Amino acid sequence: MTHTKQSIVATGINKYFHDPVTFQVLKNINFEVDKGEFVAITGKSGSGKSTLMYLLSTMDNGYEGNIAINGQQVTGLNQKQLADFRNEHIGFVFQFHYLLPEFTVLDNLMLPALKLNKKPKEYIEQRALELVDLLDVKGQEKKLASRLSGGQQQRIAIARAMMNEPAIIMGDEPTGNLDSKNASVVIETFRHLAKEFGQTIIAVTHDNDFAARCDRIIALADGEII
Repeated sequence: MTHTKQSIVATGINKYFHDPVTFQVLKNINFEVDKGEFVAITGKSGSGKSTLMYLLSTMDNGYEGNIAINGQQVTGLNQKQLADFRNEHIGFVFQFHYLLPEFTVLDNLMLPALKLNKKPKEYIEQRALELVDLLDVKGQEKKLASRLSGGQQQRIAIARAMMNEPAIIMGDEPTGNLDSKNASVVIETFRHLAKEFGQTIIAVTHDNDFAARCDRIIALADGEII
């Protein structure tokens, strides 16, 4: 599969923590991720993988180096610009689904797009229904989120991450709370989205099985890519 465009380019990334003493947590990190690539970031606890994820997801802007996402440099943007960029270009899937339990599946899905307020409500609802279908949870859209199984909740969380048609989906231990059967379904869902729809996905994971099924692994040790 040929990719014409990088989704992420990280150049010369150094990151320090200064409390209680100065400690370098990321050391000269350089890599590119192509559009439609499904990449795992792995490493032991303390290797810097979660810190790297925070930087790539624009949640933390205190670093040296440069990060460009979808052809746009995000390094140097202020907090408001970063928040706007995040809402529009990055979808998140966490270990816990963070669905609102008292809302229906459809309401949970529509929220990010309604908040972004760039498309009419009819379009947003249509998009939500397409995603429910795509992620194989059709028939659940009127149910309360709290009534779904763990695997279904996580698939809805993926659908929600896709609502604003993000350049990148960032996963933080996205199968961490699931049994192996549901974890497998989630991994296959990601693979399908990358392959069929050119969705770029970057996930931090401890799960070796998850990492093995990605297109590529970026392994960190002591703040460096190994």
